[in-house]
Amino acid sequence: MNYDRYFTDTVKKIKPSGIRKFFDAAAIYKDVVSLGVGEPDFDTPWTAREAAIRSIRSGFTHYTANSGLLKLREAISEYMKRRFGLEYDPKDEVVVTVGASEPIYLMLRTFVGEGDEVVVPDPSYVSYAPSVELCGGRAVPVGCKAENSFALEPEALEAAITDRTKVLILPYPNNPTGAIMTKRQLEAVADVVKRHDLFVLSDEIYAELTYGDERHVSIASVDGMRERTVVINGFSKAFAMTGWRLGYVCAPREVEKQILKLHQYVIMCAPTSAQYAGLQMLKTCFEDDFASVEEMREEYDVRRRFLVNRLNGMGLDCFEPKGAFYVFPCVRSTGMDGEEFAEKLLGSKKVAVVPGGAFGESGKDFVRISYAYSLSDLKKAMDRIEEFVGEIRAERAKNADI
Repeated sequence: MNYDRYFTDTVKKIKPSGIRKFFDAAAIYKDVVSLGVGEPDFDTPWTAREAAIRSIRSGFTHYTANSGLLKLREAISEYMKRRFGLEYDPKDEVVVTVGASEPIYLMLRTFVGEGDEVVVPDPSYVSYAPSVELCGGRAVPVGCKAENSFALEPEALEAAITDRTKVLILPYPNNPTGAIMTKRQLEAVADVVKRHDLFVLSDEIYAELTYGDERHVSIASVDGMRERTVVINGFSKAFAMTGWRLGYVCAPREVEKQILKLHQYVIMCAPTSAQYAGLQMLKTCFEDDFASVEEMREEYDVRRRFLVNRLNGMGLDCFEPKGAFYVFPCVRSTGMDGEEFAEKLLGSKKVAVVPGGAFGESGKDFVRISYAYSLSDLKKAMDRIEEFVGEIRAERAKNADI
């Protein structure tokens, strides 16, 4: 049967995730040290797990309101106010979703039609451009450079805008680079956004994971930006709740009303037990001043500094990331791009990293390394990578002498 003729051209043109494609290949090897998956190695705190168990035992196994449990939306509203200085009405400006990926697509589906353009910083997470294309729009990449700490520069944004541009995706702290944007940098971007009357999709899933003196600032908190920003966040990264698939979207009520319509038809509501777990997680954090989050953040910070020092020490230039849990070293000095480096490293030393090109053209000379792994695994991987790099350079020097 010719299935191909039934598929839409749009879906057929979408490329598989560069992350998954690579790690399917890695699965054939034994004794692989994998540094590729962006998932906390911490378990969900027991207080949240027990709340989910209680909800099931109590028979809370039915649908909730489409927008989620009101108590959870109230807690999310309180969380946004406490942590980021943003106020959203839990009744009609917060929707609980299935992870953060669902609202990314729903927001774009709400705003983007055939031929509309969406500016996407490059490199950035793999789902943005395909989601734009599924809406009939065109993703316009804007290269972000290591020498500028991979921040989105207002001049580059300005140059990418046309009369078809409707949305800017702002994914900071950034996956894969670990870059953040300061309040001053966000204000400069906001000036461009307001001047061209754009809307912003602010993906803030890594908002709790920043390091050093700079803590996360949402562009929605910049003057004049709350009214033109959709903030997307979730429980996966900050609270080690990836498998629960619990996220949320905060936006002005006029926007939230349209997003909720799509959510009603596509999803109905987020899983009930996951909502009770998330509610308890926030209650616990309010009571202990986010102790479990801080504990994870401090551990990630130790790993972050370890990787940056080791990578720079072996001659792989790596700027210091200030957010998320990734480092993004440049491998150009080995004479390879990220794809070749990752493939040969996996085959030779059984260490799996992600080629930076999976996240956009600007990442092609880089690889993404996640430090959501134990320090012992990271040490083992760095020893193998250093050995690999040494062998590559020795071979290049030998060939140069011939």
